[in-house]
Amino acid sequence: MRIPFTRRTLSNGLDVIVHEDHGLPIVAVNLWYHVGSKNERRGRTGFAHLFEHLMFEGSAHHDHGYFAPLQRAGASLNGSTSADRTNYWEVVPSGALDLALWLESDRMGHLLPALTQAKFDNQRDVVLNERRQNYENRPYGMAGLAVAEALYDHEHPYSWPTIGSPDDIKAASLDDVQAFFRAYYHPRNASLVLAGDIDEAHAFDLAERYFGDLAPGPDVPPVQAAVPRLAGNVRLRLEDRVELPRLYLAWHSPALFADDDAELDLLADVIGGGKTARLYQALVVEQQLATEVTAVQYSRELTGMFQMVATAAPGVSLDRLALAIELGLAETREQPVTAAELTRSQVQAEAHFIYRLQTVGGFSGKSDQLNAYNVYRGDPGYVGEDLARYGRASADRLQQAAARWLSRPHVALGVVPMGQTAIGLSDAEAAVVA
Repeated sequence: MRIPFTRRTLSNGLDVIVHEDHGLPIVAVNLWYHVGSKNERRGRTGFAHLFEHLMFEGSAHHDHGYFAPLQRAGASLNGSTSADRTNYWEVVPSGALDLALWLESDRMGHLLPALTQAKFDNQRDVVLNERRQNYENRPYGMAGLAVAEALYDHEHPYSWPTIGSPDDIKAASLDDVQAFFRAYYHPRNASLVLAGDIDEAHAFDLAERYFGDLAPGPDVPPVQAAVPRLAGNVRLRLEDRVELPRLYLAWHSPALFADDDAELDLLADVIGGGKTARLYQALVVEQQLATEVTAVQYSRELTGMFQMVATAAPGVSLDRLALAIELGLAETREQPVTAAELTRSQVQAEAHFIYRLQTVGGFSGKSDQLNAYNVYRGDPGYVGEDLARYGRASADRLQQAAARWLSRPHVALGVVPMGQTAIGLSDAEAAVVA
């Protein structure tokens, strides 16, 4: 499996990657900045996500919103922020490529002259409202924040959410966010992909025309953080406006592309990846202790997190549910998964790789994949080796990964309906959420 590409680096440090695909008269513009919430620090969180919003509000030579002109040209566009990166993308008719590149280059090189106090205040309020909607007022919405606070040391860059702390966002000044922009949003910390109906030579000419004269920006050193460890198991409780109790279990796990990362990804599918998964069958179908069970290996640059989530069936306590899960995990640690389970999960993994390559643009399309591999591995063509990691996995290696990582201390969080702590985890302490 491969995505044909050519990569060049402009004199200012901007990586430019071109992939030709003339199946449709569209071009995907995909821009990654290697900055996310892990580049922040306690007391100054939420800046990367805030800029995801501010970058759509206008720049020096187009001091208006970015959606309207692109949508009038027939484009789709969006952006997102994670702990490790920020990305922006447009999928445009071939004739509108210059417009997209001009807008992207203007906000990369000339955003701050148009960043007024009024825009900043407006988007700060938008972000605070987004946090209320997606976390504070959503059932189980604060659980992920509570797990991260407990799983990582207080100063670890994965201990706070990408959206940031409300107090930090409220306390931020215009000078604070301008300094953050100067540090990270520039050619030396960016990667641009042009994919679709475009000639390679013309694509590089356009990249040089629109981005070549921008200042490189300062060097961005890698974020350093100590390897996270838990001294012992942590048991927490959180009361919420929910109907059924829910259990969250989280372990430290390998970083993205590290040893055991692919094995734990496959293992998560074996035990909690859909209705045919091992623990779904055991807990939901056979024992009827839960209404749903999922497992995920969250792979990130510095370190990973393996997480299981199970919603208890009516009348079932979280202690009883936790014991049933532990018995299922003990079996996984002590003996290999079956050949059928491994094959199913490997086929699922390969299918996901193929599905992502069906489109040139958007989230997870070919342009996004090229950028991800370039930013994280320094090799846009890593897709073949990435998939090969899953093919090399064996039942024994999955068992060894389970024994190595899922026998370590973990965080157990029980979310219960308000006033019903009796059905939560026993001996649990109240969760702390910033």
